[in-house]
Amino acid sequence: MNNHIADDIYDPAFVKEVFDRCSEKYIAFSYVCSMGFTERWRKQCVASLPQPNKNLTQGYDLMAGAGEVWPHLLRRHPEIRRITAVDISSGMHQQALKRLHRHRAHKIDFIEDDVFANGLPPESADFVVSTFGLKTFNDEQHRKLAELIARVLKPGGVFSLIEASDPTGWMFRPVYRFHLMRVLPAVERLFLNGAQDFAMIGQYSTKFGDAKRFGEYLASCDLESEFRQYFFGCATGVVGRKPV
Repeated sequence: MNNHIADDIYDPAFVKEVFDRCSEKYIAFSYVCSMGFTERWRKQCVASLPQPNKNLTQGYDLMAGAGEVWPHLLRRHPEIRRITAVDISSGMHQQALKRLHRHRAHKIDFIEDDVFANGLPPESADFVVSTFGLKTFNDEQHRKLAELIARVLKPGGVFSLIEASDPTGWMFRPVYRFHLMRVLPAVERLFLNGAQDFAMIGQYSTKFGDAKRFGEYLASCDLESEFRQYFFGCATGVVGRKPV
């Protein structure tokens, strides 16, 4: 990690620089180093969306990255007419267009901004999803994110968010943590010129813990929220809806 970057790993400028630098290799690195689980978890995140009261026509992908979840969303819900993706990283936005979604561009709007600074209109979304963006926020930011989700969802709107987590209580937790904190940095030093940006993923994930507290914040905003675990807690998420 470059020494000139701010010490606060949750500062939006810090997060943007990390993901801008690693964006070009992010898709391949995350897939290989997770042994394909990130893709499986994205699919499960979409499958976990509660049954909507009506068709899902428009919604938000928050901390959208390179948009890897969009194919799963559009395959499962072909009625979707518009996904508005929000991400602070211009590098990830470029990868979304270049590698995955040029032919889906007519269904995607992209807002390149801090999710808290974009002024998304209230009750404008049938759904909200997010895959692997929660870890880049601290506790206070999680509170703000819960409030934002409650504000932008229409009554009856649904949500599903997932994040790599620390599988407390799992017998193979030490192996998993060793993979995050030792193997990923070693791979980066050997094959990615030692930038140490991908090593931040392990640090973010272990500091995050799991999605349980975030689910409590959602519930405190009068949303129906359910905590979910995936693969022994190596990923956790929250799913639910805004009451009608």
